[in-house]
Amino acid sequence: MAAAVVANGASGDSSKAAFAEIYSRLKEEMLEDPAFEFTDESLQWIDRIPLVRQWIKELRVAQSAIKMLDYNVLGGKCNRGISVIDSFKMLKGTDVLNKEETFLACTLGWCIEWLQAYFLVLDDIMDNSQTRRGQPCWFRVPQVGLIAVNDGIILRNHISRILQRHFKGKPYYVDLIDLFNEVEFKTASGQLLDLITTHEGEKDLTKYNLTVHRRIVQYKTAYYSFYLPVACALLLSGENLDNFGDVKNILVEMGTYFQVQDDYLDCYGDPEFIGKIGTDIEDYKCSWLVVQALERADENQKHILFENYGKPDPECVAKVKDLYKELNLEAVFHEYERESYNKLIADIEAHPNKAVQNVLKSFLHKIYKRQK
Repeated sequence: MAAAVVANGASGDSSKAAFAEIYSRLKEEMLEDPAFEFTDESLQWIDRIPLVRQWIKELRVAQSAIKMLDYNVLGGKCNRGISVIDSFKMLKGTDVLNKEETFLACTLGWCIEWLQAYFLVLDDIMDNSQTRRGQPCWFRVPQVGLIAVNDGIILRNHISRILQRHFKGKPYYVDLIDLFNEVEFKTASGQLLDLITTHEGEKDLTKYNLTVHRRIVQYKTAYYSFYLPVACALLLSGENLDNFGDVKNILVEMGTYFQVQDDYLDCYGDPEFIGKIGTDIEDYKCSWLVVQALERADENQKHILFENYGKPDPECVAKVKDLYKELNLEAVFHEYERESYNKLIADIEAHPNKAVQNVLKSFLHKIYKRQK
């Protein structure tokens, strides 16, 4: 799943510091939630799972225990969460928030990070993945297994508890609940489309096209990665989201562009620079590159794709990449990138609110022509 972006520099650094401080408080509140009578064992499961020595060696974890919350909520860049703070600052036209504003913005940011953790725990199970953020997927941890399904559900329910505890008296509380529910539904529906399109054992490239790719990306990634942080900041600012449909459309389009970049970098990015080796071809992903290839290929070229796409054999992967080169997909991408940027800038500058323009441009300028 794609990541959102945040502002750099002093403002970004201060946002990160403030954001990190709030996590411990929210975690403690979860562990003391009066709605459930925690036993010692259930508290330990959420905050401290003992590991025997051989498990530590297998997991390469240099500690005597792991924590379900820390393991899954922490470990990422927290870009989505911190984007709430930075977007809120820009909407208010200030570099400094008061104590309450900082806490509320950080708390909503952490709700997005909790949502991300919930998605990833279940996504890894569905994809039968091995690692996440440089460590074993949660369900791969000995003693966890499919208990991870319930852990994902617990993580999702933590969001509702956090929102209730800190926002119930706010005039926008119902809007926040509706927002998180809607974004979760859109994301889960996008995941469904992705799963049934690329279902293992039923590989069929004829299902892949630009419309399907766009719909998967928009619903699975763009709403929760790009729209949700800004929508939270707008609600904090006292705005009615019904008045910002154009902002939603721009952010969803930006999220789509971001995922196309990801698909491109998976094939053409420098593994040492982007931090991973691309596997979209081997994994039979409905990538922007393969749907572009299918649109442009003649019958012989399509035959090469059908015979080689989705196979782990390096020779098969090489044949697909050679075909991409033959079809000049690098140039196709760069043209798409240029057109996308120009359209997004035009749409952003058409918005009457300069503060909103600043928020949208800050997102766009961090991702335009990114290399990782």
